[in-house]
Amino acid sequence: MDTLLNRFSDKVNSVIRGFDRIVFKGMIRPIMHTTGMESFLASRKVKNKDFKQYAVAQSKVIVDSAEKLAMERSGKAVTYIPSLNTRKEELAHKRQDELGVKEGLVGVWSCVESCNTFRSKFDPTKSYPSLSFERSKCKHLYFYFDDPVYGFMSARLQTWAPYEIQIALNGREWLRRSLDVAGCGYAVNGNKFSHIDDYDLAQELLYRQVGTDFDSVLDGFLPSFFPVMPEVLGEHLAYYWTCWQSEVAKDYIFNDHCALDALMDDFQLHALITGKGGRIMKYFGAPARKDGQPYRNTDPEIASRTENWYDGLRVRHWCMGNSVKFYNEHNVLRFETTLNNPAKFKVFRNTEGQCDGEPLKFKPMRKGVADMEARFGVSMEIADRFTDHMSTVKEKARLGDLISTVGLPFERDGKRVRALDVFGKDKAFLQAISDPVMDIHGVTNKQLQKVLEGTPWAKGMTGKRLSGRITRHLALLRKHGLIAQLPGQRKYILTGIGCKMTSALNISLATSVDALLSQAA
Repeated sequence: MDTLLNRFSDKVNSVIRGFDRIVFKGMIRPIMHTTGMESFLASRKVKNKDFKQYAVAQSKVIVDSAEKLAMERSGKAVTYIPSLNTRKEELAHKRQDELGVKEGLVGVWSCVESCNTFRSKFDPTKSYPSLSFERSKCKHLYFYFDDPVYGFMSARLQTWAPYEIQIALNGREWLRRSLDVAGCGYAVNGNKFSHIDDYDLAQELLYRQVGTDFDSVLDGFLPSFFPVMPEVLGEHLAYYWTCWQSEVAKDYIFNDHCALDALMDDFQLHALITGKGGRIMKYFGAPARKDGQPYRNTDPEIASRTENWYDGLRVRHWCMGNSVKFYNEHNVLRFETTLNNPAKFKVFRNTEGQCDGEPLKFKPMRKGVADMEARFGVSMEIADRFTDHMSTVKEKARLGDLISTVGLPFERDGKRVRALDVFGKDKAFLQAISDPVMDIHGVTNKQLQKVLEGTPWAKGMTGKRLSGRITRHLALLRKHGLIAQLPGQRKYILTGIGCKMTSALNISLATSVDALLSQAA
């Protein structure tokens, strides 16, 4: 059950879940290392010492084809951008509006940016020149399209070997085009839908995106911006696609923006009171003082942040390269999970080279597009945990009633389970497990050791003794139903009652006596 939707069902039209921004990277693995590139040059009868001249010639072939493509399909030449900090997408949208492009190529831009490439150097151990892999700069081409199937999208092509590619799609743009084909009406602002005539259809279309054969889709884009690929690379090399970054969004579409605006201050305050950014610093392994606060020179982007966001507010929590955030725009409340580092999550999957019929293995998630369904599932679970956590905003249940559920001992399997002392000896532990990192990755014994070591709760314990004490308390909270263990992992997440309990505890500890008395009255 969607607890947040249940809380505000009288104010929300519907909720849709699906991909938002997805950024893929393509590489040709056989030539991503020096040995492979040298073999490729040899197959083309090019000596290592002539790599630069060869690369310059191939780069000219790519740029010339882009110039021809741009003129034929958009009527505009390739536009050079002198600064890599210029937002190309804004230029593309501006040109699309000016020219009224409804479908096809919007334009092509070029910019000199850093890249991975090779350099030919004399190798004294071999007595002849060899290639070395290094960072350099070269021209990159940016192609922007409004695709009839996938909507507004872009492709970035490195014109220098090894010719890396980046393709950016947007699930909501994709949905827009799909609704057009289905003849379903909608109102859209940017990539947010303020109204859809058939929400069930929209959700079905978003779920279909998840099962897409992304290898075939991405390969299918290549002729539209890299038509000379067979000439440059030959007939046998192909791109290997990875998902560099994905955003999965859960949009609550309110009846009107006034109903949503009235709730945002409460959401913001609730997010910050129930999960303080200073405590998250320790989870990241970032430098933090003993009181949990960051040092002055620490980048605040790795902590919780709240800020004005266009016409609304945004609260964001970062953890180990991944993040979860919520913000409002017009009548849409969006919860969004961004995954940059999927290896932090384990899933059941095949391994590379595994034979058909072999059992799946529980291993870290990969960036390869083969794990896109698993990536979506994990992202959605994180968003669901975050919305469940936020659904306790202004929880009507009395704190006393919540405490009474864990404030009495009971027996399980013939053994006595002690009561929890919420405002006493168990307070510090309950606060430690209630940080927003729980909404992203779950929490481990090792992470709790970093948070609790040196506190009065630890009683001077370190190492195995502290680990054992934490293990016993995790078991106690599981028996009381406040936390659950993630399948196949030594990670724990808050349950529904756990969210309510820890939220009520943190709010009561952060609220003044006068405020508590006024609310009680």
